[in-house]
Amino acid sequence: MTKPHAGPSAEEIKEKQDLEEALEEGLEETFPGSDPVNVTQPAPSRGDGHVKRTS
Repeated sequence: MTKPHAGPSAEEIKEKQDLEEALEEGLEETFPGSDPVNVTQPAPSRGDGHVKRTS
């Protein structure tokens, strides 16, 4: 017969929380890593002929 499995210890829970916080901080600091801010207005396309743009 097997013993019932004990839940994670307080130390294991703290370690997991620390890892999750570190991961979250790393993601926030690098977001959006592949999407730089576009500061220029793209040239109008043929489909934009009906839209009046102001500079």
